[in-house]
Amino acid sequence: MNVLFDTNVVLDVLLGREPFVHDSAQTMALVERGEVRGSLCATTVTTLFYLCHRALDVRQARIHVGALLDLFDVAPVTRVVLAEALEAAFADYEDAVLHAAARHAGCHAIVTRNVRDFAAASLPIYAPRELLLTRPNA
Repeated sequence: MNVLFDTNVVLDVLLGREPFVHDSAQTMALVERGEVRGSLCATTVTTLFYLCHRALDVRQARIHVGALLDLFDVAPVTRVVLAEALEAAFADYEDAVLHAAARHAGCHAIVTRNVRDFAAASLPIYAPRELLLTRPNA
């Protein structure tokens, strides 16, 4: 199962955000153990670098993003993805882009803490705890 990780789930881990860090770290551990294939949207990678740079420093941001690129596949954001997201029934364009990128990259689901923001999704949407309880196979 290929699962696209929303930015908020990864940030929970990188910045140790309570009370979310435990469940989010456990979902990322599924990827480390090979129980699921993990993907990040290309825009998530740039956003993570920016936020880590501001919260930590540029050296730490490079280390974190490098580690993520070693662990996760990247779902490209192309003109087709951006155009499809414009036509989607999402309230938030960024969420629509993430969903469209996931679909085009062959992801089977998205894990996010903002499940309600993905009400228009055609892919299954899991909160971190729900993904852990599902225990999907790789």
